[in-house]
Amino acid sequence: MPFGQLVIGPPGSGKSTYCHGAQQFLGAIGRSCALVNLDPANDGYNYDAAIDVRELTRLQEVMEKHGLGPNGGIVHCLELLDHNFDFLKSGIADTGEEYFIFDCPGQVELFTHHASLRQIVGKLEKQLGFRLVVVHLVDASNCLDPAQYVSALMLSLRAMLQMDLPHINVLSKIDLLASLSSGKGLDFHLDFYTEVQELDYLRPLLQRNRATAKYQKLNEAICDLIQDFSLVQFETLAVQDKRSMARLLQLIDKAGGYAFGSAEISADTVWADAVRGGWLDRGNVALDEHERWLSGEVQVKERDDHDDDHDHDQGQAQGQ
Repeated sequence: MPFGQLVIGPPGSGKSTYCHGAQQFLGAIGRSCALVNLDPANDGYNYDAAIDVRELTRLQEVMEKHGLGPNGGIVHCLELLDHNFDFLKSGIADTGEEYFIFDCPGQVELFTHHASLRQIVGKLEKQLGFRLVVVHLVDASNCLDPAQYVSALMLSLRAMLQMDLPHINVLSKIDLLASLSSGKGLDFHLDFYTEVQELDYLRPLLQRNRATAKYQKLNEAICDLIQDFSLVQFETLAVQDKRSMARLLQLIDKAGGYAFGSAEISADTVWADAVRGGWLDRGNVALDEHERWLSGEVQVKERDDHDDDHDHDQGQAQGQ
């Protein structure tokens, strides 16, 4: 029974970078895997693809032939792959692998409402017996802007409902968040954004922005909708960090059932023993993540508090 990850996310979320990092990480722990490029416009990936959809169709050729734009061309290419599923089926059989990572295009309509990608996934499940987990990457910089964060929540929720698979939402590039915040920091602790609870706290921030303040009722309705479904949560990811990659892989293995099958025992026993030993489950994960990736913000706040206390003590001493 083959297992795999279906990597989706909007453009710039780090899909190809994650796929390359995952390939290297899996190789390091002894798990053989094959990467599949499903993006007909992806000319710049730096991983070793076992199957490349561009051997079947290329975006530029489709655009020129049918007079389509980039988005329409991508949709047409995925429809073509759906109609020529044997290309993917035979390529998978030729690899001889049991674990796959599928790098998908970044056009959000493919995983929010268009049927082509979902139909391809359905064929992978029914015809080849795949057990897939969706890894949905969202750039962590969205947390710096309340409106963008709410949009990311809506996108994640819609993708979960559309794909109808075990699904893990990921805040990617978390290691860059501190530098991108320009010293301003987050409005809330990191676990507010990962656990997606009490969105009412976002409403004053949305009202503070002129661009979103005039949509107050819509903002409230969207926040209520997300909370009513209560499906969206986020994990964090820094591709260059081994612990971050290891934790995400642990969650993916559990979500897809890989961690409970014989394939794990035969393929990567060191990883299996480490995961079963619970070495990644120690401590408060949300607190650890905030301290690791936003430590500068925490240290500045603590230093400022200490300086205030010191000034206060000096003032009392002088008064005496």
